[in-house]
Amino acid sequence: MLPIYVVNNYGQFNHLILRSLRDMDIEATMISNETPAFEVAEGCRGIILGGGPTLARAGIAAEYLKLGLPVLGICLGLHVMATSRGGTVTKGMSGGYGAVDVDIIEKNDLLDGYPGRIRVWASHADEVSAMPEGFTLLARSDICGVEAMADIDNHLYGLQWHPEVSHTENGRLVFENFDRICRE
Repeated sequence: MLPIYVVNNYGQFNHLILRSLRDMDIEATMISNETPAFEVAEGCRGIILGGGPTLARAGIAAEYLKLGLPVLGICLGLHVMATSRGGTVTKGMSGGYGAVDVDIIEKNDLLDGYPGRIRVWASHADEVSAMPEGFTLLARSDICGVEAMADIDNHLYGLQWHPEVSHTENGRLVFENFDRICRE
């Protein structure tokens, strides 16, 4: 079975995403965010756009959204998804990393199995302030209006929070659900 590619956007948790998947026996490989899109299309069954410092360091990651593969954007990956599809990302009011209580607004394949509210670990230095057309709001918090969004028809999912860190309540479930989406 083809692996899930973890796109390294130079964030501090990208290797933790890879390790989390491998610890769950999910076949995964890390790639540079400059890997040509045709190589990505031929080599994997799904893509996780990892976090990173700024959109300017995201390489050609937005090109991967056009491949027809399931994509999960985490933090900066969410921002790449939003801006490349016509949404807006702005500076957040709350800044750095910390615990956030997130309300699940709409359950779907990615958030299946979660209760109505979960505690997550997230950075809000930047956040989606306007979702792209065609996306559905999945979760929000008191400090961020778009904690999670999805274009379900195109299998594009984005999270502001980091499911790969131990501080996030049952973060493994996101990866289990995404693995299932990539197998369908």
